[in-house]
Amino acid sequence: MIPTPPHHSPSAPRRSGVLLVVWRLVLGLLLGGVVGLIGTVGHRMAWWDLPLGLALALALTLSAAVLCRAWAGVGTLLACGAGWLVTVQLLAAEGPGGDVLVPADTVGYVWTYGGLLLFAVAAFLPRRWFVDDADAG
Repeated sequence: MIPTPPHHSPSAPRRSGVLLVVWRLVLGLLLGGVVGLIGTVGHRMAWWDLPLGLALALALTLSAAVLCRAWAGVGTLLACGAGWLVTVQLLAAEGPGGDVLVPADTVGYVWTYGGLLLFAVAAFLPRRWFVDDADAG
């Protein structure tokens, strides 16, 4: 009997599949953190008394959520949401000098809860929107 080389072992594809899933989850977590950071810093920007920063921050959040869902499924979407939530909550806490980036006002509540709602919206979008026609056939 001829021994099988180690790269042809049956566990090799499973191991590389697990590494791919872990890698996607880490990237989703990092993307969520970056989007949460950018959105938290910019959500207070106004243009002619219109909350332009809030609109852009929420659009960026929804884009990241849909990207993660389309790229690697609901698991990566949840990782992105976790990274976003942790970042936003850490930045919403009172700083050492008493400054707050997300005050308890309407804009702050819309940013915090609206962003979470957008992750839920992306999670419940129809699965068929994220399937290629080549994959379906």
